Amino acid sequence: MNREVKEWVGATDDAKIPPRVKLRVFYRHKGICHVSGRKIAPGEKWDIEHVIALCNGGRHAESNLAPALREKHPEKTKADMAEKKINNRVRMKHLGIRKRKSRPMPGSRDSGIKKRMDGTVERRK
Repeated sequence: MNREVKEWVGATDDAKIPPRVKLRVFYRHKGICHVSGRKIAPGEKWDIEHVIALCNGGRHAESNLAPALREKHPEKTKADMAEKKINNRVRMKHLGIRKRKSRPMPGSRDSGIKKRMDGTVERRK
């Protein structure tokens, strides 16, 4: 006979995860690291990791948490940041926002200057 416990949801993204929630998450995943897929042995260092990273739209809630071995945690974080970078690039492309790589080429549309065929120069409007 299991007792139902209300899911923990952090008040903010910086809210500390209580030890009771860490324990529930560990038992829910049967002590298996969600990054490497292997059982966490007694005495091994492990962290609580967001399955879907907060920077990629994940929630700071108990249902989005899983145990991860401490040596595997940086690999997951690196993958999350790469995914965020790709998502931001696609989003900016769809919105028509582009980042200038360098100074615009003189005479190009981005330069703000228009050169006429007769040699005169004027500002673009």
